[in-house]
Parts: sequence; C-alpha cells; structure tokens
Amino acid sequence: MTAYVVFIRESPVHDPAEMEKYRSMGRDNSQFVIKPLAVYGALEGIEGQAPDGCVVLEFPSVEEAKAWYYSPIYQAAAQHRMKAADYRGFIVEGFKPPGA
Repeated sequence: MTAYVVFIRESPVHDPAEMEKYRSMGRDNSQFVIKPLAVYGALEGIEGQAPDGCVVLEFPSVEEAKAWYYSPIYQAAAQHRMKAADYRGFIVEGFKPPGA
C-alpha cells in the first residue's frame, strides 16, 4: 500500500549553509521510487499554527519509505537538514477505501 513521508519545517531555516549542504547531498535516489507531491509550496493554515514549510513524498509502500529514510545516503544528508532548521517528520500509510 502507498505510503507518504511528510516533513514539517517548524520555523525558518536558521543555518542556510547546512541547508545548502543537505540539498547538495543524497541526490542518488535511483534505487527508490519517490514521487514528490509537495515541496515547500505555498501553504495556508486552516487549523492551528501553520508550519514554515512542508514536504510530502509518495512511496510504493511503508517498507520502501523506511528503506529510503534509513538508507546511509539519506541519513548522511538528513543530519544537515536537522542542523539547518527545526523539523518533524513521519511516515503515514495511504488509505484504501473498503472494496477498492
């Protein structure tokens, strides 16, 4: 079943150099099927305080999402993202309507 990785940036980037390092690393994702659905697009809060930014990535399964996130390539890059700004992240399983 489809799964989504969601990253929520809580506040603006406070270390642009670390964010740039993050962006330049981990681009070899060819072993994973990743479909970016939202990447820091304009957002509007409708309940609670809106985050500074949000990324939503689609994967074929929870297992694939975990394999990507915990891969050595992504983990090497992720440390720079986490130094650059305050984030929350999670993997959520997609929804399949009954009978579908």
